[in-house]
Formats: sequence, structure tokens, C-alpha cells
Amino acid sequence: MKKINLQNAIIGVIVGWLLLFVFIPNSMIIITSFLTRDDANLIEMTFTLSNYAKLMDPLYAKVVWHSFYMAAIATLLCLMIGYPFAYFIARMPQKWRPIMLFMVIVPFWTNSLIRTYGLKIFLGTRGLLNEGLLTLGLIDKPLRIMYTEYAVMIGLVYILLPFMILPLYSSIEKLDNSYLEAAKDLGASKLQAFIKVILPLTMPGIIAGCLLVLLPALGMFYVSDLLGGAKNLLIGNVIKSQILNVRDWPFGSAASISLTVLMGLMLLAYWRVGKLMNKKVELE
Repeated sequence: MKKINLQNAIIGVIVGWLLLFVFIPNSMIIITSFLTRDDANLIEMTFTLSNYAKLMDPLYAKVVWHSFYMAAIATLLCLMIGYPFAYFIARMPQKWRPIMLFMVIVPFWTNSLIRTYGLKIFLGTRGLLNEGLLTLGLIDKPLRIMYTEYAVMIGLVYILLPFMILPLYSSIEKLDNSYLEAAKDLGASKLQAFIKVILPLTMPGIIAGCLLVLLPALGMFYVSDLLGGAKNLLIGNVIKSQILNVRDWPFGSAASISLTVLMGLMLLAYWRVGKLMNKKVELE
């Protein structure tokens, strides 16, 4: 009886938490996105679809496109760096793997905003990177990295790389070596074995890692603010400026809901692809 009461209490706390901090705030944002801006009271109770139509304006459409471009490049870079790193960890002796994974997870102990400030100091004109290159004689004058697309890319990759490595490691670690041995016995080269055996079998980890990097990268406005300047905006910067600076809560809510729906569609696509891949494996 006590066990049942404890379970009910835990379920009640979880449901209450979700209602209070997830359902109600998101419902308010959805409702606000269909209302009209009012200079005096922020919101006027007049239904409109103009907030969503405003997203099609060339000015905001350009920001959305730039956000996807930056997020896609950051995702690709994370994949190119993370896959070999995850493969290297998965093929290490068992006693060393926890240490390497610990080193991957350690950055999560520090707030990403603080790490971005640290990266800003590192990439600055008088930062550690330029000072080191000047000392080594590799450059004659400091490189201008800050407030460019390159700085934003570096920041996104620096913060989101662990989100790529962990799912990749999980997929690679589960890889059955007998498949590789069979491919070798059948005369496949290392490149052929990678393309036709390793890559398809680790595809769930690749897709999961790409989503875990792509989705947050679209909204990391503080990375763009601190490292990219005014010319390298992400959709998260638009949402932040509309809510805090312009005080256009309906349009900011519409942009936020649109981004959330887009993320949901990507997750649905991932779920569908995973389901189809599982069916294919079962049929084989």
C-alpha cells in the first residue's frame, strides 16, 4: 500500500512539474503567437496570422536561411571531428574508455555561456591563439577571427561536439566485429568495409548526433552575440531581440513556435527513419 502511494506521489509530482513548467508556458506562447502587438500593454487580444506571415519577409527569411547554413556547417564539422574520435575511443582497451568519455563529458560541468566567454578571450586579437602564432613566427600580424562567421562556427563546434561524440560512441561500441571479419574474408578493403558495413550500422548514431547538434545550433543566440557580432545572426537572436528589445512578444512567440515545430518534424523524421531501418534489419 505504501509502495502504491509512493508511486502515485512521484507520478503526481512529475505530472505537476510538466504542467507547471512545460504545458502552461508553451500554451501561453502558442496563444500569444496568434495575438496582436500592443505598444501600451505588449499584447492585444485580437486574433491574427500576421505574425507567422511576417516570418516570410525577406529580412527574416534571410536570417532563417543563414541559421540553417551555420547550423548545417557546424553539424558537418562536428561529424567530421567526432566520428574518428568516437571510433578511436570505442576501439581503445576497455580500461581507458571511461577516462576518455570522462574527458568528453567534463565540459558539461561548466556553463556553456562561461565557456563562450573563455573562447572569446582565446580568439581575440590579443588572445592566446594570436599570441601563440606570433611567438612561433607563423603569422606577422594578429588574425581577425572575432566577429566573423568563422568565430561563430568555432563556438558552435566547441560547445556542441560532445553531443555528437556520445551517440556516435554508443553506436560504434555496439558494432559486431564479426561483420568486419566477414567483409575482410570476402575481400573488402578497409574503405569498402567502412562504407558498406561500418557506416550503415552506425547510421542511427550519426543521425542522432546530427540532430543533437543541428537543433541547438539554430537557437544559440549567445554564441552569435558574443563571437559573431551583428552580421552573423541566428534565429535565436531574432527571438531574443523581439522578446527583450523590440518587445514584440507575438512575433517572437511565432518565431519560437515555428522553430519548435521544425525541431519536432526533424525528430519525427528521425523516429521514422529508425523504425524503417529496424524493419529492414528484421527482414534481413
